[in-house]
Amino acid sequence: MLGRHGGASLAAMQLGGSVEWSIWSIFAAFEVGTIARVGRHVGARDSESARRAARISLAVAASMGTLLAVASPWLLEFLPLLAGEVSRDALAEARAYLGVTIAASPLVFVATINVATLQAGGDTRTPLVMGIAANVVHIGLNSVLIPRYGARGAGLSTATTFALEAALATTALLSVKRTVSLRARPGVSTREAETRLQTAQPFREEARMLGRIALPAFAERLLYHLGYVGYVLIIARLGDASMAANQSLISVESICFLSADGFGIATAALVAQKVGAGAPEIAAKIAKIGSRDAMAALTVFGFSALALRSVILPIFSADPEVLRIGLGAMPVLAIAQPFMAVAIVLAQSLRGAGRTREALVVSVIGAVLVRLPATWFFAITLRLGLTGVWLGSTCDWVVRCFLLVRIGRRAARRTTHYEVREADAAPSDTDSGDLPA
Repeated sequence: MLGRHGGASLAAMQLGGSVEWSIWSIFAAFEVGTIARVGRHVGARDSESARRAARISLAVAASMGTLLAVASPWLLEFLPLLAGEVSRDALAEARAYLGVTIAASPLVFVATINVATLQAGGDTRTPLVMGIAANVVHIGLNSVLIPRYGARGAGLSTATTFALEAALATTALLSVKRTVSLRARPGVSTREAETRLQTAQPFREEARMLGRIALPAFAERLLYHLGYVGYVLIIARLGDASMAANQSLISVESICFLSADGFGIATAALVAQKVGAGAPEIAAKIAKIGSRDAMAALTVFGFSALALRSVILPIFSADPEVLRIGLGAMPVLAIAQPFMAVAIVLAQSLRGAGRTREALVVSVIGAVLVRLPATWFFAITLRLGLTGVWLGSTCDWVVRCFLLVRIGRRAARRTTHYEVREADAAPSDTDSGDLPA
């Protein structure tokens, strides 16, 4: 819809959407701790501790979102510094979009953390239903607001959609019938439940554990998105047509990326639950299955998009230059999908297990040490333009995939070695003096 509104509106989303995603992703890093801690308590069948972790996460989400909303006018002042090669019209559209969406950060973060809590409890169907309802509203509002207000209309629609999702997710978590609920269960007096939940020591300990997992995730996302901003600035050097074409490709790839993230969230929740239940070997198998299934799905999606590229890309823009650039880069997009799928799911598995430091190292290597220099080399040095940009990002995903598979195999060997040692140390029937029946 933005592409039909005008080239500046679509190009603006390459800048505004990237900044918005980076800010939200960095400040919502605490959701990693939520999935790991709530999932672990669910696996250990400790509903009270799961509720405690969910409440702490929700309080942090609301606080961080409010802080970001208050700071949004100052953040927008830095936008021109990131957009030296962007046209004045595209910059104005980006500012209009971000002025609405960043101010809506409290709603975004409450929705994000409540959905993560539901998923950590093993409930992915409720978020699916909420997502369908929210997107129906989102599309309807976009069709009304974008033709009139351009990128600002898209921002208003996005903010309204997150408000709806926050309300629905909060309502769902208030039900005591759910695996994880923000309310105490029947059979425990309200005073007793509140006394347990509000005791300072358990809250401090849970907050400490959440922070221990979330802080490396915060650092990971901060460093990754600093690298991503540099990546976007390289794209901006190529001009508005390349930015608009890249935004079209990202819109196509988002189906793949978000699908992989869906596999990753489900895998992380199950890994956290199995770790909490004391079954690390099953957690390792779940990670392997999740990455395998995501790789199969994204390979099909990627090569289907490649086969239909001459039909898909004109949906976003009728500009011949934008189409030419986008069609040239589409084969690289397809090649990247299986590597991206495995990397996303295995990284989420590490986070679900609470191993956020290893995820941090892999992300920094891929996003900063590989993606930036590779993108500059292909796009600027070799003058391959947007195709070079996608070659650079593909190098990032290949390296991450390789590193995460190595980490996963090493962890699996450690688990197997531990099980063998435990079996050797366990007394047999003969050792204990028992005779066969």
